[in-house]
Amino acid sequence: MKVALLSLLTLTLAASAHAQQAKELRLGIFPNVTHAAGLVGVNKGLIQKELGSGVKLVVKEFANGSQVNEAFAAGAIDAAYVGPGPAMNAFLRGVPVQVYAGAANAGAVLVGRKDSGIRNVKGLVGKKVAVPTRGSTQDISLRHLLHENGLKASDEGGNVTIVPIDPANMPAAFAGKQVDAALVQEPWGAVMEGQGAKLIVNEKGIWEGGNYTSTVLVVNTKYAAANPENVKDLLRGHLAAIKFIGKSNAAAQKAISDQIYTFTGKRPNSAELFKALARTKVTWDINLKTLAEYAQLNKEAGFARAVPDLNKFVNLNVVKSLAK
Repeated sequence: MKVALLSLLTLTLAASAHAQQAKELRLGIFPNVTHAAGLVGVNKGLIQKELGSGVKLVVKEFANGSQVNEAFAAGAIDAAYVGPGPAMNAFLRGVPVQVYAGAANAGAVLVGRKDSGIRNVKGLVGKKVAVPTRGSTQDISLRHLLHENGLKASDEGGNVTIVPIDPANMPAAFAGKQVDAALVQEPWGAVMEGQGAKLIVNEKGIWEGGNYTSTVLVVNTKYAAANPENVKDLLRGHLAAIKFIGKSNAAAQKAISDQIYTFTGKRPNSAELFKALARTKVTWDINLKTLAEYAQLNKEAGFARAVPDLNKFVNLNVVKSLAK
């Protein structure tokens, strides 16, 4: 009898814990076009629709990957759209995260302030270049560009100073002449162009002809193990958002604009968003080849001591089954 009662109590507690865990899904997102799937999924209610009335989607806005990693480490979020660089670094530090889907390819450009005199990458000598944060995908991409052109960052013994600035604040940093150039995600590159900045390297010239993964959807593995259906619903909403963007560019622009405004109080205009989306491929798939190359560059830059086992870091099984 005691054994039966104990078993019943254990099952009851387990069911109660599961029910408690499943009440919400906390999702991190950036106000960037590279996060278009998330922005549209949130703004159009596509993710909440898939989660249903029993699970509340709690959206948390972040400015960079460092903030996301801190939130994952603190157990403050369950999933997030983020660059592969910060996600890798969190994974390598033992934070329980795994990539469940891609979100975007390319979508970043190198722009120079209109009076900076910069015409190409070699012109960055002696200049200050903004990136979202140290160790971000854009930081690594910039260092890769510098090395290809025989240059180095100042922290590598070179003479190009890399300055971390949140993307939404970069237009103001340009206006205030705090930096000379920026390697940044859209729409902020297009926004700065609209203010007179010069495009130095487009999205195809940054890396691999633009065929590189710039944003992924990462999930806390403990949350995924306890709430597999919630994760499936998140991915269904993610796929629905990607489909929505592919079918209606104008409606997608409005949803992205509205959500960026909600986050930042700043609204890119339609021309800027059109240009930004044209430079970004919104996709759930991942280019594992470039992800492996990125991992090596991340190590060479000193942001990690090793490269991750991609078979453990990336799990596309669920999204592939849903995308069929």
